[in-house]
Amino acid sequence: MTTVLTFLLIFSVIVIIHEFGHFYFAKRAGIRVREFAIGMGPKLFSKQGSDGTAYTLRMLPLGGYVRMAGVNEEEEIQAGMQVGLEFGQDDQVVTINLQDQSDGNQLPVRVDYVDLLDEMVIEAYPQNSDDLIRYQVSDHAQIIEADGTIIQVAPRSTRYESASVGHKLMTNFAGPMNNFILSVITFIVVGLLLPGIPSGSNVIGEVIEDSPAQVAGLVAGDQILSINGVEVETWSDVQGEILPHPNQELDLMVRRGGEQKSLTVKTRSVTQEQTGQEYGQIGITQSLSKDLFSRIKYGFTTTWAIMTSIVIAIYRLIFVNFDLNMLGGPVAMAQMTNQVVQFGWLSVLELLGMLSANIGMLNLFPIPALDGGKILSNLIELVRGKPISQEKEGIISLIGVILLLILMVLVTWNDISRLFN
Repeated sequence: MTTVLTFLLIFSVIVIIHEFGHFYFAKRAGIRVREFAIGMGPKLFSKQGSDGTAYTLRMLPLGGYVRMAGVNEEEEIQAGMQVGLEFGQDDQVVTINLQDQSDGNQLPVRVDYVDLLDEMVIEAYPQNSDDLIRYQVSDHAQIIEADGTIIQVAPRSTRYESASVGHKLMTNFAGPMNNFILSVITFIVVGLLLPGIPSGSNVIGEVIEDSPAQVAGLVAGDQILSINGVEVETWSDVQGEILPHPNQELDLMVRRGGEQKSLTVKTRSVTQEQTGQEYGQIGITQSLSKDLFSRIKYGFTTTWAIMTSIVIAIYRLIFVNFDLNMLGGPVAMAQMTNQVVQFGWLSVLELLGMLSANIGMLNLFPIPALDGGKILSNLIELVRGKPISQEKEGIISLIGVILLLILMVLVTWNDISRLFN
């Protein structure tokens, strides 16, 4: 149960922070945000804010969404529908009730024609009347949806398609941007709580007892200058010269107390469980930095490392070797959560930061239905001087959704299969 709750909390925080980015910059762009939802599925609670946005809580605690006027929307009011109309003091329609039941203050009508984009009118037949009447609708009128959610109408000037290309770009980029910000902040917190931050230098922080390094005479504080004649300047360089050489002797040149020493160490072999690949290991850890700057910098460097690793992994997946084992879905995320929960809440924070950066980066790939696909569409609009038609964009988005669903099913099935292997 703890694993499930932790997983839901992590995933919900990441998605809500992501969606808040879209929400905030859509509002700044003048795009009418109809709904900000926490969770998915049937509505449990809703409250319309003073800004006209419906804030809803939904049954399934899996993330959330922002509903912007003009984005993947279908017209809710169609000819032939029975609706209830409520009027303001100027005789304009201020409420359109789509529920089966209307209260006594609303006029039941059968819709014949509706335009809530430009003309802002509804032509309808009042109940028990054959007279077609044209009603003017207020730009700030409310629509009561079938489930009771109250949203605002959206004249064309308040819709996504009417925003400038710059505002569209910022609105679409803001979701992934918020994920990166969340990742940076999370890893800064982790950095402040850790005993020290890996320095990334070629200086040994600790020598493991009874390890090949201790047998060879290495001590904490030694600076490794070269391995088998190859100069090493960073910890990554050190790893790059040790890992590929299991059960082999390596000649090390180290600096200790201003003097250089030559040592020989024989690596031991370590086998990775998933791949069966053997790696060399000598039993040393890198030195730690404990100053405030390093702890804050850790948030940025770790997030950047995750972002670049995603790009490299996707490149290899597409152009080198397509392997579903390189991908993970909700099942893999749940497994990962189960593992980190056992190591305490600091590991949970690290998982939050890692997944946030992952989701932010994946959303930037130019795939229809993802933020990256929308950004690509915005850039095409910038070059062409006009947007792609809504019909074509809708078809492209539908294809993207279908492909993503197929990929998600395959990845999830693969995750489940690995559980039983």
